[in-house]
Amino acid sequence: MIDSDLPGSTQGPAATRGPVRVVGTGLLGASVGMGLRGLGVDVVLHDPSRTTVVLARDVGAGRFPAPDDEPVRLVVVAAPPDVTPDVVLAELAAHPHAVVTDVASVKSAVLEELRTRGADLTRYVGSHPMAGSERSGPTAARPDLFSGRPWVVVGSGESTPAAVLAVRSLATDLGAVPLVLGARAHDDAVALVSHVPQIAASLVAARLRDADPAALDLAGQGLRDVTRVAGSDPGLWTSILAANSAAVGPVLRALRDDLDAVIEALEHADAAGGAESVAAGALGTLASTIAAGNAGVSRIPGKHGGARKDYDVVTVLVPDAPGELARLLAEVGAAGINLEELQLEHAPRQAVGLAALSVLPGLRGRLEHELAERGWKIAG
Repeated sequence: MIDSDLPGSTQGPAATRGPVRVVGTGLLGASVGMGLRGLGVDVVLHDPSRTTVVLARDVGAGRFPAPDDEPVRLVVVAAPPDVTPDVVLAELAAHPHAVVTDVASVKSAVLEELRTRGADLTRYVGSHPMAGSERSGPTAARPDLFSGRPWVVVGSGESTPAAVLAVRSLATDLGAVPLVLGARAHDDAVALVSHVPQIAASLVAARLRDADPAALDLAGQGLRDVTRVAGSDPGLWTSILAANSAAVGPVLRALRDDLDAVIEALEHADAAGGAESVAAGALGTLASTIAAGNAGVSRIPGKHGGARKDYDVVTVLVPDAPGELARLLAEVGAAGINLEELQLEHAPRQAVGLAALSVLPGLRGRLEHELAERGWKIAG
């Protein structure tokens, strides 16, 4: 039975066969449910919070269990890492013919506890979709949350090929790109690209708590970019960081060493008199720190994968009025130019925003001309 009258339910081909049971109906769980429902897959919801599961049902993530349900084929556990092993064990026991996966962002601790407690690891496959939001709960869920995003598949070492295929198929059906990693390799990777950036963003944002409002009025897109994820759920992130402490700790210690070097360099950067060589060394440290950042950010994959491209950027003043941004994007398309990236910046109490349009190298002059002809003001 599929509640085809609920939002997001359309028929379409899917390798995943229902019923699929989603346990934990926050952002990830509800998004999994919405995406599968959109493909016509029967999704059954469970959450310890009655309010949360009702909200998930109402946004179209699935339905409540019924007494005459067919046996579950796949269970997706979307719970915090500290309770994930308990939930996985319970689901393996309750559904003896189902494949069980979890989408927790830490894999080694979960797998080790399951192994210690004698779980049936032939039917268990860990996984982790690299998608999310600073918002949480089922009302933030989207059926396309995983589109184009990596989805790490982590076999238990005893997982059957059929179980691994079921989880790969789930990822593919939801538009993600499945990648196979071991549990430890996964945890080391997410410590570097997700968990430490969360800590860094939170630490920078924490400096703003007692800031002079006049200083905050000067905030630009750089500060917003650095602190974007600082609004994340403290309870969830406490669980994540505690579970992945072995991988996060070394990266933070290396970051601390780099920060200590910068602090020391700043203390000597304005040396005068006979200490010119000390000042020169300090300035060299600062320059090399920024240059190392340049090298690192250039390795972040771009829109088409591989190394990040150096795009040409055209910055346009956009009036703060309904429909203006949509008009701008439509006119970029009308000019026959593909938009590679878009960044928006809006200064407080200003009547215009700045839209930074990234296009392939060599197209900047053409785009500026086309937009100017259509009456847009180009920032310098």
